[in-house]
Amino acid sequence: MKPIHALTALALLTLTGCATAPLAIEGSRGFFWGLFDGAVAPLAFIISWFSDEVGIYGVPNSGGWYDFGFLLGLTCWAGGGAAASRKK
Repeated sequence: MKPIHALTALALLTLTGCATAPLAIEGSRGFFWGLFDGAVAPLAFIISWFSDEVGIYGVPNSGGWYDFGFLLGLTCWAGGGAAASRKK
């Protein structure tokens, strides 16, 4: 690994260590909100360019179940499992 790559990686790791997020609040936004937010994330991303009140990820949320729903919602844009199982 080149020294510049190592320094860049170290700088990125150091900066991400400073990031904070609100604590998960139980009962706030769960699996189904995550599923919905993931399904509309690409559209919300475009809207967020023009509005400061729209975000693609719901904060605060209930944690792992929201994240799981969000990822499942995002897969609907990629074709889900059917796209991965197609033979070329």
